[in-house]
Amino acid sequence: MQQRKVLIVGGGSAGWMTAAYLNGALNKQGTEQNVLIELLESPDIPRISVGEATIPSMRHLLAVVGVDEREFMQATDATFKQSIKYCNWVHNDNSFYHHPFTSMRVQPIDRAGSDWLQSDRSIPFMETCSAQPIICEMGLAPLMLGKWDMGSPLNYAYHMNAQKFADYLRDFSTARGVVHTLANLTDVEMQGDDKIVAVITDQQQRLTADLFVDCTGFKAKLIEEKMGVGFEDCSQWLLCDRAVIMHLPYDKFYPGMVRPYTTATALSAGWIWDIPMQNQRSVGYVHSSQFISKQQAEQEMRAYQGPGTEGLTARFVDFKVGRRQGNWRGNCVAIGLSGGFIEPLESTGLYLSDFGAVLLAEHFPYDDDSMQVLAGRYNRLMANRFYEVLDFINMHYCMTKRTDTAFWREVQKPERITERLKAKLAFWRIKPPSAHDFQDQWYPGMATSGTDTTSSQTADSRAAVDTGGLWNHESYECILYGMGFLEQECQQRYGPELAPSGVHPAIIQRLQMARQKLPPHAIWLNRVLDMPQYPTAYRPKGWV
Repeated sequence: MQQRKVLIVGGGSAGWMTAAYLNGALNKQGTEQNVLIELLESPDIPRISVGEATIPSMRHLLAVVGVDEREFMQATDATFKQSIKYCNWVHNDNSFYHHPFTSMRVQPIDRAGSDWLQSDRSIPFMETCSAQPIICEMGLAPLMLGKWDMGSPLNYAYHMNAQKFADYLRDFSTARGVVHTLANLTDVEMQGDDKIVAVITDQQQRLTADLFVDCTGFKAKLIEEKMGVGFEDCSQWLLCDRAVIMHLPYDKFYPGMVRPYTTATALSAGWIWDIPMQNQRSVGYVHSSQFISKQQAEQEMRAYQGPGTEGLTARFVDFKVGRRQGNWRGNCVAIGLSGGFIEPLESTGLYLSDFGAVLLAEHFPYDDDSMQVLAGRYNRLMANRFYEVLDFINMHYCMTKRTDTAFWREVQKPERITERLKAKLAFWRIKPPSAHDFQDQWYPGMATSGTDTTSSQTADSRAAVDTGGLWNHESYECILYGMGFLEQECQQRYGPELAPSGVHPAIIQRLQMARQKLPPHAIWLNRVLDMPQYPTAYRPKGWV
């Protein structure tokens, strides 16, 4: 088999995640050279350094790449993430609910949602089917200091410094065969409208490849400027288009513990992320420029933290919510911001780059003849996943009951809700969400309508659908019931005299074990990763 070459244009998290994953998956972590991988990175383009929260799929990427978890965490100031805590999303009253990564559903039939709806709902829904919200509120790590003996493991992801993550993957990958070229892109040679032949750099280099990956961010230097692939604007459904970001070092702003979860707190015109790392917290106010000025947004962000931030630098990042009208055109694949963007409310910023790299490895074209068929399926899957994320985040906004600001009144309007989400919500008013609500399958040769299966077409003309590949019915139930879905309907259906909400004995037992065996998050980080101890570190009795 002839060796193929991939040229990734653009570094940062998207570029280096793609390079590292392709090398791990296609070259067996660099022990083989089935595919030559080169990454062209500009030495002059500044990188956006923010704290990033991930989802558990990141652990798959690290495993394929061949990364040691503890080495990675030390290199990127990483901490554990077990949940997202949503504050003030339903009402502006300091209420909250958790979206954890681990739930405990009774089998063989999961009736957690319907049982809770028929109870008095005195206990938050997720606390009836998961121990993780309480584990998070206790500030505990998802791992023991010694060998795990608590039954099934707790699922988790990470918080980390995105710039250090890119640097770590760069060093790891180049040591295993990935070629790193530092130069600026100056021109792109084309053959027709859909084939890139080479890229030219300011170092008089002419770099050729069989497949080009566009990781040039919002500029989309290859997929848009040269290939002409358009952009679908989705800002009608997600109104936020700007973020103001600030870092809070622990030597002055240590909150007493390292929270093992991401906090997403709704403010007047959007929401603020609060991401804990080993040396600092990263906060960022994602907001709509239609409803708040830059000055007001910065003031709100600083007020969120409280006094003492006057000397800290804040910076703004503008963005547009939307997707590329096809991530793969000809021999060019867009991964990362060049392929699309959705605000990171559910920590999907790095995930969409991760997913793009995983799909590319699975659909890698070892000859030019297969390129079109593989591109068609790749684009279908990327579109489905984008709309799945879009709908899920859209749901957080439209389910709010807040009316205290113009922004929150606006996001509830019917024209701000996607048609797919409207259909889902209408269906789930009839029956609770279940696993079979998410199904989709189509391959070249299948008809798009009728019973004819002899078609040889490679383009899938069906509208994109949510396959439940990222969030299943359990996650949908978490957000729906956390935000009071069917609250009035339940009163009408089941009346005022309802049994108390129940918690499965296995969850109570798990919480008892967690109190005894799981260390506080900060202590695990200190003991295992040598994170510094801060003066106000929370140390319960027995963990000194």
